[in-house]
Amino acid sequence: MIECEGLVKIYKTDDLEVVALQGLNLSVQDGELMAIIGNSGSGKSTLLNILGGLDRPSAGSVKVGPWDLLQVTDDQLVKYKRDTVGFIWQNNARNLLPYLSALENVEMPMMLSGKVDRPYAKQLLDWVGLKERMHNKLHQLSGGEQQRVAIAISLSNRPQMLLADEPTGSVDSRTSDLIMDIFRRLNRELGLTIVIVTHDLSLAGKVDRVVAIRDGLTSTEFLRRNPNLDDESAFGAGGLQEVHEAYAVVDRAGRLQVPKEYLSALGISNKASMEFDGERIIITKPKPLEGEQA
Repeated sequence: MIECEGLVKIYKTDDLEVVALQGLNLSVQDGELMAIIGNSGSGKSTLLNILGGLDRPSAGSVKVGPWDLLQVTDDQLVKYKRDTVGFIWQNNARNLLPYLSALENVEMPMMLSGKVDRPYAKQLLDWVGLKERMHNKLHQLSGGEQQRVAIAISLSNRPQMLLADEPTGSVDSRTSDLIMDIFRRLNRELGLTIVIVTHDLSLAGKVDRVVAIRDGLTSTEFLRRNPNLDDESAFGAGGLQEVHEAYAVVDRAGRLQVPKEYLSALGISNKASMEFDGERIIITKPKPLEGEQA
């Protein structure tokens, strides 16, 4: 579904140039439920905006299904956003129109495309557990209910892929669990590809695969130890380490992203010694040259 290779995004102003993505590589399979994590400024939201057609890449390759997002025209980009992708923001104000009911909010994107389907809009609200609240105005709904309306809106165009930027960032843990259950059900029953950007490790621990981004590059990947489990007991609250195995990412040029904390623990800054003993690659701090201090 998603294939990024050497993806670069540079933001320029008159006196400043910021490289948000520095040659990022990412592959997401059709029908996958996965998360992207990273510190503030790591490039994860920039990546999501590019995948959502909200921002243009500067260089590299980024393909979503049949769409080449580096080459599309503005008119094609409008069609891509309308037909392929659904987007959920953390801030409900960006998802919802406050003077409309929940049902009218879900129907609004349909009106813009000229194909209003009220039975389907009602079905979406039923899917997210708001069948009895669909005629309520937004001020009559809690923050968690509003976020579930936002999920229903993101599905109104029947997208092939759902992108969620910190979808549980403004709700309590109980509502967060409920929203993740909705995502898992949509993924399992509709085969929907879902990519979630989050800094919440407990949330990331509830998906099959997690990709960590650092300094605009993919650095570490976490895979579920048993991807066949899909019951509540399989999803621990202890974050990634409880149910995932961590792997360092090797890009197509053979470069290995070694976790920064490992290098710091060894006192490695800009150079490292490497040995291959036939089974393992051993990375150590370089021995000082003759005359140098250790």
